[in-house]
Amino acid sequence: MADEKQPGSGSRQRIDKWLFFTRMAKSRSLAQSHVQSGSVKVNGERVTQASHQVKPGDLVVLSLDRRDVVLLVKLPGERRGPYEEAKLLYEDRSPPPDETKRLTLFEQAVRAPGAGRPTKKERRLIDRLLSDEE
Repeated sequence: MADEKQPGSGSRQRIDKWLFFTRMAKSRSLAQSHVQSGSVKVNGERVTQASHQVKPGDLVVLSLDRRDVVLLVKLPGERRGPYEEAKLLYEDRSPPPDETKRLTLFEQAVRAPGAGRPTKKERRLIDRLLSDEE
């Protein structure tokens, strides 16, 4: 009976458990919600059931908030271990991050120097410059 719980090297595993073991999701229920929301594709096909089985050689695409992760399944997981152990379960084939990254709310709120309305100091300099001309 103990052999049934231990997946072999060529066996299949539920996609939600595999995402949890690879540390792509913080909990199994979060992994299930990723799958059910349609943000997971296996071999190019959208997966909506957490019970979908993945095997070594499958290509998993996970769409997260800020990036898309492309993973090649190498091994099924046995437990949620440390990061070094989780890295052995997949090969990361994600494209490099774009130069045009999404701005955070703080980055959106900060204006570039010289853009927008002048500051009080800049306004005084402008007034001084204009009063000298007249």
